[in-house]
Amino acid sequence: MKTIDGVANDQPLDWVDKREQLLLAPYAMRSIHSKGRAHPEAEHAYRGPFQRDRDRILHSSAYRRLSGKMQVFTGEMGDYHRTRLTHTHEVATIARTIGRTLGLNEDLIEALALMHDIGHPPYGHAGEDALNECIEGEGGFSHNQFGLTIVQEIEIRFHDFPGLNLTYEALMGQLCRVDKNLKGQNPLLEVQLVDAADSTTYNAHDADDAIKLGLVSIEDMQHLSLIAECLDYVKKHYVALNEELLRKALVHRLIERPVTSLLSHCASELTRYDFQSVEEALASDFVIGLPADVAEQKKELEKYLYDHVYRHPSLIEVRQKAQWRVKEMFESYCQNPDRFPKKYQPRLERVGVNRMAVEYIAGMTDHFFEQTYNSMFS
Repeated sequence: MKTIDGVANDQPLDWVDKREQLLLAPYAMRSIHSKGRAHPEAEHAYRGPFQRDRDRILHSSAYRRLSGKMQVFTGEMGDYHRTRLTHTHEVATIARTIGRTLGLNEDLIEALALMHDIGHPPYGHAGEDALNECIEGEGGFSHNQFGLTIVQEIEIRFHDFPGLNLTYEALMGQLCRVDKNLKGQNPLLEVQLVDAADSTTYNAHDADDAIKLGLVSIEDMQHLSLIAECLDYVKKHYVALNEELLRKALVHRLIERPVTSLLSHCASELTRYDFQSVEEALASDFVIGLPADVAEQKKELEKYLYDHVYRHPSLIEVRQKAQWRVKEMFESYCQNPDRFPKKYQPRLERVGVNRMAVEYIAGMTDHFFEQTYNSMFS
């Protein structure tokens, strides 16, 4: 009898497949149908391939560093607001909830959710924009593309090959984030679901953080259709809420309302389409998303957040300062490549000094960036 890691199992994927046959809908991606990994590996005795993807991402250095990377607001504003890591956990939680209800593959969903922001640089989108400008003439910088580079090339987990050796499905899910219009490749429903969970999460929680930090107030936002509807619900179901509890109840409803709407809409559509395989779902025009009325409400909220939160004068000042420092550090590394740690010299030779500078900075946490910057330019 064959053993894997000392555990006897003739067909490691048999029990995974039996479980998925019971739990998953016909249109869900099943582990047994995975196209495998670029570097073949024996299957694990008691973990399916997408579970292993999730675990490899979870234990990666890049994933741990997300705890030190800002989501929208900086550490100068306190420590209440989300980091890139807490945002990632929130996305994974919402995505799993929706995926379980729709009968999709939760293991794949969680792997995709944990990976989706792994390539973010310090200072969020401000850092990303600055790095993109630094190397615009050489392909630019995208946190989605860098996330793919991390799991395929930079993270070293095995001696025989670079990267985490994730499954084809996990890698294609991230590639669909890089190129939203990837020709000849419709995203799996699990991939679509993580994108929907991502936007639902940051809309609610960016609003929460902005209100908590005093950048906007509930009164400022109550003219928005979705906010008004959620406030009306909260006030009908709760009485005498103080300011703190009202904010928390509102944020809870800002998640509950879109998630419930998405589930109701998608469940109805999936029943109507009656897909009997993954291939049928991919060949159709079905897309996981909100009904039209809630999608419009969401769009209105997103525009407000962009105009009044992401472009808030206090954040613009922080963004400009961060971007200036990122560009200054980039120039310094390009002019002095000996400043890279020795372990990065092989990659420097492969990708060139400009790309190496961008990748090295992108891997930094906000705090490590500040330490390095002060050391360079004190």
